[in-house]
Amino acid sequence: MSFTEHCNLIFNQVIDDYHVTDNVDTPINNPYDKNSIDNRLYLKCWIDTVQWHFEDIIRDPQIDPVAALTLKRRIDRSNQDRTDLVEQIDSYFREKYSDVKILPDARINTESPAWAVDRLSILALKIYHMKEQTMRTDASAEHIEKCTSKLNVLLEQQKDLSTAIDQLIEDIEAGRKYMKVYRQMKMYNDPSTNPILYGNTKK
Repeated sequence: MSFTEHCNLIFNQVIDDYHVTDNVDTPINNPYDKNSIDNRLYLKCWIDTVQWHFEDIIRDPQIDPVAALTLKRRIDRSNQDRTDLVEQIDSYFREKYSDVKILPDARINTESPAWAVDRLSILALKIYHMKEQTMRTDASAEHIEKCTSKLNVLLEQQKDLSTAIDQLIEDIEAGRKYMKVYRQMKMYNDPSTNPILYGNTKK
């Protein structure tokens, strides 16, 4: 089984686990050892899945403004958690391939393996929810047809992205490509770099 096949199995497991309750406040029950990459992949997709539903909820035109602000804060924390998990997954790859001899003509990739895995997790969610749309009994035939067409594109995209990730990992293993990880250094969450936050500390 390839790495991405393994990822997609875990991502589908997460999405199914979440939809048992379909509630953003459901506590996570990660079944994998806390020191394993599987644990990180499960947690990564769980964060993505909860945030997917946060984004649905906050678009409710009838949402209470106070509740919307509270939810926006939760989305901000979720985004930071997502970034932290991606960096943890990249640390796994860096450690795993730390002894690989990089070839003289090795090239760097446009993104790290973990950020590609991040996109794979989101794709699993898109596929799940687009498939739901194709199974609606309260929607028009035109809607079902459009969503079926979109689902087919998403499935092709998942196949292509999975192949690209597996090929990237093979290239890293062989020394044909090398990893450089740049931390995100988000400024708006940092009270020392967000002028609204550090400005308030002076008042």
